[in-house]
Amino acid sequence: MCFPGGVMRSTLLAEPFATARLDLLPLRVDHAAEMAVVLGDPALHTFIGGAPDPPEALRARYERLVAGSPDPSVTWCNWVLRVRDADRLAGTVQATVTGGHHAEIAWVVGTSWQGRGLASEAAAGLVARLRAHGVRTIVAHIHPGHHASAAVARSAGLAATAERQDGEVRWRAAVAP
Repeated sequence: MCFPGGVMRSTLLAEPFATARLDLLPLRVDHAAEMAVVLGDPALHTFIGGAPDPPEALRARYERLVAGSPDPSVTWCNWVLRVRDADRLAGTVQATVTGGHHAEIAWVVGTSWQGRGLASEAAAGLVARLRAHGVRTIVAHIHPGHHASAAVARSAGLAATAERQDGEVRWRAAVAP
């Protein structure tokens, strides 16, 4: 989609989609209470810093995310991961799509859900969805010591580059135009 001045915006929306075990649901503000529990382990912040958000702070952050980017060339897509068999939320994936063809992605799975391949499944599903919507370059930034997250990126088709941003390794998957 093209806006005045030639600014490209992605046509990708955070619409529901599914993988083998997960339903990826568009982020809603009312997910904050359950997600505050899922994301409440301080160990999740080992590589990214900070501390878990209490429910009210997470709710405020979700309000901002759901409102969308103020930049017309940037689309924020955020999903929660619902483990279908357990009917419970387990984490999130997100994509910041710029100009319709470039996306930066991230994922987090709650500590109690880790070690089951959910992050890899969700990230691979997200990458496939982005590719299906014409995104040509997909990147993730991962702390060099976060081996589990590097394994998720690798399984989603990203490869580490020599580039660094804020001390993190830039992983990239490029798709031919």
